[in-house]
Amino acid sequence: MELLYKVEDKPPVATSILLAAQHLLAALGAIIAVPLVVGGVLGLSTSDMVVLVNAAMLISGVVTIIQCRGAGPVGIRLPCVMGTSFTFVGVSIAIGFEHGVAGILGSALVASLVMIIGSFFMPVIRKLFPPVVTGTVVTLIGLTLIPVAVDWIAGGQVGQEGYASISNLMIGFFVLFTVIVLSQFGRGIFAASAVVIGIVLGFIACIMLGLVDFAPVKEAELVALPSPLHFGLAFPISGIIGMSIAYLVTIIESTGDFLALSDVTKTKLTGKKLSRGILCDGLGSALASVFSTTPFSSFSQNVGIVGMTGVASRYVVAITGLMLVLAGLFPVLAALIVIIPLSVLGGAGLVMFAMIITAGVNILSKTAHSKRNGIIVAVGIGAGMAVTVRPELLANLPEFMKVIFASGITTGSLVALGLNLFLPGREVEVTEDDDATELAQA
Repeated sequence: MELLYKVEDKPPVATSILLAAQHLLAALGAIIAVPLVVGGVLGLSTSDMVVLVNAAMLISGVVTIIQCRGAGPVGIRLPCVMGTSFTFVGVSIAIGFEHGVAGILGSALVASLVMIIGSFFMPVIRKLFPPVVTGTVVTLIGLTLIPVAVDWIAGGQVGQEGYASISNLMIGFFVLFTVIVLSQFGRGIFAASAVVIGIVLGFIACIMLGLVDFAPVKEAELVALPSPLHFGLAFPISGIIGMSIAYLVTIIESTGDFLALSDVTKTKLTGKKLSRGILCDGLGSALASVFSTTPFSSFSQNVGIVGMTGVASRYVVAITGLMLVLAGLFPVLAALIVIIPLSVLGGAGLVMFAMIITAGVNILSKTAHSKRNGIIVAVGIGAGMAVTVRPELLANLPEFMKVIFASGITTGSLVALGLNLFLPGREVEVTEDDDATELAQA
C-alpha cells in the first residue's frame, strides 16, 4: 500500500499523538507481561513487582525514542517500538530460582556485551539475508503471531475460564470489522488511526457490557520514581552463559523484525543501519538491567501497524516512546491501558499480524520461482511453525538448545539461512553501506 506518512515525515502534533497511541495500545500489554510472569513465578512481593513493571515501561520508552530518533551511532532511525522480550523468560526464571533477581539482572548486564559486540558484525550478517531468506523470515514472523491474536480474541489462554466465550468472540470480531472498514473505506486520519479507533470503540462496548474491571486503576500508584539497582547485581557464570545464548537468539529475531520494518516502510536496510539497531537493542538491555528490569528486543506486532495504516513516520513512534516513559512514571496511566480486555486487542491484532505475512509474501514474490528457493521457503517456514504449534518437540533437548529453538522465528531463520548457504546456487544480499546521508538527516 502507499505510505500516508513516510519515515522522515512529521504529522501535525495532534495527529501524531493519536497515531502514536495505536502503537502504545499494541505494545504495552506485552511489555508488562514479561516482568509479571518472571516476578510471579519467582514469588516476588507486590512492591518488587511494581519496580520491575515500572522500569520495563520507563526504559522501553527511553530505548524506543533512541531507536527512532537516533543518537550518533545508536538507533536504527525507523519506527520501531522496543520492549521486554519473551526470549529471556525461561532463562530468567531458571537463574532467578538459584540466584534471585540480582542474578538475573547481573547476568543480563554482562551478557548484553554479546549483542553490543555482535552489532559491529551486522554488515556481514546482513549479506546472508537475500530476498528468499528475508521473505521467509518476515512471513514466519507474521505466522507465529497469528496464534497470539487468536488467543487474544478468545480472551486469554486455552483452558482459562471464559475462553472463546460468545461475548469475547463478538467483541473481537466487532473490533476486527471496524478496523477493516476504516482501513479500506476511511480517508485521511480515519484510515491512519483505524487501529486506535477500533480499540476505543471495542473498549466502550466492553464497558457497556460490564466486562471491564477498573480495580487495577483504583489500586495503581499515581507516581513511581525509577529504582536503579533496586535488587542489586550478581554475576553467576551459568547465568551469564544462559543469557548470552538468549542474546544470540534475540539478534536473529531483531534482524527479522528490522527486515520486515524496512519492507513496510519502503526503506533500504543497510548493514550499518542494522548495526545501529542491534547496538541500541544491546545498550538498551544493559540499561534495563541497571534500572531493574529484564532485557529488551524490537516488537513484531508494531510492524503490522505500520504496514496496515501506512504511517511509517519514526517521529510518531518516538512519541509512543514518550508515552511509555509517562506510563512508567505514572502507573495509573498504564493501568488504563492494561484493563482493556484481550478480545479488544485481538480484533486489531489479527489484521495487524496478518499484514506482516503480506509483507513477507510481497518479498517472496520478487524472488526467482525455482525448486531451490521453494525448498528454502517451505522447509524454513515448516520448521518454524513446527516448534510454534508443537513446542513439545523440544522437551527432550538439552536446556541450551531449548533456549535457541523455542522461538519459531529463530528456528525458521536458522534453517532458511543454512539452506541458502549450503544448497547449490547460493544467493547473497548486496547492500550499500554508505550511511552518511542518513546520519546527516538525523
